[in-house]
Amino acid sequence: MTAQAQMKETAFIPEGPQLLMREIPPGDPFPVHALGPLRAAVEAVQDVTQAPVGIAAQSALSVASLAVQGFADVETLGGNAPISLFCLTIAESGERKSSCDRLLMRGVRDYERAQAETYRADMAEYEVAREIWTGKRKRLMGEAAGSDKVKAARAEADLRALGPEPRPPLAPHVTAQEPTFEGLLKLFQIGRPALGLFSDEAGGFIGGHAMNSDNKLKTLAGLSQLWNGDTVNRIRAGDGATDYPGRRLAMHLMAQPVAARPLLADPQASGQGFLARFLITEPPSAIGTRLQRGHHPQSDIVLSGFTTHLMRILGTPMPTGKNPQELAPLRLPLSSGARELLWRFYQAAESAQATGKAMEHVRAYGSKSAEQAARIAGVLTLWADLDASEVTPQAMGWGIELAQFYLGEARRLAEAGLVSEETMKAESLRKWLIASWSHEDITRSEMLQLGPNPLRDAKALGGPLAMLVKTGHLQALPAGTVIRGGARKEAYRIVRQANAL
Repeated sequence: MTAQAQMKETAFIPEGPQLLMREIPPGDPFPVHALGPLRAAVEAVQDVTQAPVGIAAQSALSVASLAVQGFADVETLGGNAPISLFCLTIAESGERKSSCDRLLMRGVRDYERAQAETYRADMAEYEVAREIWTGKRKRLMGEAAGSDKVKAARAEADLRALGPEPRPPLAPHVTAQEPTFEGLLKLFQIGRPALGLFSDEAGGFIGGHAMNSDNKLKTLAGLSQLWNGDTVNRIRAGDGATDYPGRRLAMHLMAQPVAARPLLADPQASGQGFLARFLITEPPSAIGTRLQRGHHPQSDIVLSGFTTHLMRILGTPMPTGKNPQELAPLRLPLSSGARELLWRFYQAAESAQATGKAMEHVRAYGSKSAEQAARIAGVLTLWADLDASEVTPQAMGWGIELAQFYLGEARRLAEAGLVSEETMKAESLRKWLIASWSHEDITRSEMLQLGPNPLRDAKALGGPLAMLVKTGHLQALPAGTVIRGGARKEAYRIVRQANAL
C-alpha cells in the first residue's frame, strides 16, 4: 500500500489541531517622547540600527541608571529608594539587540579602558607603598617587643602613628556580564560601589551557574536586596561575615524568547517578587521592514554627545563616607507637583489591582509601579543635571507614562510566562514543520537530522513530538509506511491549516 493510500485510511481528528499557545497580543507603541533627555539618543540609535525603538529605549534607560545610581536616592511615597533600574528586553535573534547596546554602552567601555590603564599604574604604586608599610610595621613590631623599654615605647608610638595599611586602587570594572552572585559580591569588595549587570545575550546568565537549582534562590534574594538598596550580608565558615552597605546595582538583560520564557514562568522568580522589580518589554519585530539605506549624519553627532555626557558622569566622584566603597547617596526630593502626580498614579494603579480589575493578575508589578515611576523620574532628572535639587512635575510625568507602559507590558506578557518550556519547544517544532518542511509527512529520523537545533536529540524531541501528536498537529502513520522510497518504522502526517503560523 502506498503512503498516500495509507494516509487516506488514517483516522483524522475532526475538530482539527488544538491551539498550543495563544498569540500574545501586540503591545502599545513605546512612548519615546516620555524619555525626555534620553529621547534624542534613542531616536538616533533607532535611525542607525533600524531596530525596534523599545530595544534602544531599554538600553538608554539602563545605561543612564547605571551612570547616576550612585549619586542620589529618590523620594517616593513610601520613603527614599535607589534609582537603580532592572530592565529585561525580550527579542528574537537578528533584532539588533547587540547593535543598540554597543552604541549606547560605548561611553562605559571607553571609560573602563581608560580606568584600566590608570589602574595598572596605581596598582604598581600601591604595591610599593604596601611593601614599605609592611616593612616598617614588621620592624616596629620587633622593636616594640624588645627589652629596651624606651625604644619599645617609641616603637609603639610610631606603630600607632603608622596608620592603616594602604588601600589598593578600585578595580576598573563598571559592569559584569554573567557573574554568580558570589562573583558580583567579590567585585563589590574590590571595585566600584555602583555596578551594572549587563548582558546582550542573557541566556547565559538565565541558564547559567548563578540561576541553577542550587544557586537560584540565593541569586534572586541577593539581587532583590540590591534593588531595594539593602545591605547585603555574606556569611561563610572560612571567611566569616562580610557586609556590603552602600552598594547599587543596575541591570539590563537582553534575551531571546526561548531563554526568557522559562524565567517568566519560574514560580520562584515571580513568587519572590524578583520579576516585578524589572521593567520588561517585548517589542514588535522590525525584521522585514529595515529598508532604510544609510542613516542621517545628525545621528552620529547625537550619539557622540551621549557618549561624552556618559563618560563625564562616570568620571564624577560619587558621594561616599570614609570608605570609598560605601556610597552615601544624597536625597533627591519630589516637588509638590511631582508628589501629587505620583499619588494620583498610585491610587489608579492600586485600584486596578482589585479583584476583577485589569491588574488583578499582575499585582506584584502593580504594587511597585509607583516606585518604578519615581525611580525612572529620578534617573531622567539626574541624567539631565547631576546637581538637580528636585524631581519636577515634567520629569514625574515622564516617569509615570513609562511606568504605565511597562505595567501594560507586564499584563500583556504575563500569560506568556505561564507557558511551559516543553510547550515552547513543541511550538517551535510546529512552526518549523509548517514553515520549513515541504512534504506532507515526516519521519522521526528526519526531525532529528533536520529539525530545530535544540530538538536534534532523541531525549529532547520526545516530549514536544508527543505533544504535537496529542494536540492533533501530527498524526502517527502505521509502522512500515513507505515514505520517500523506504518503509519507515516511525512516521507522521502533518496536519496543516490556513494561517497556521
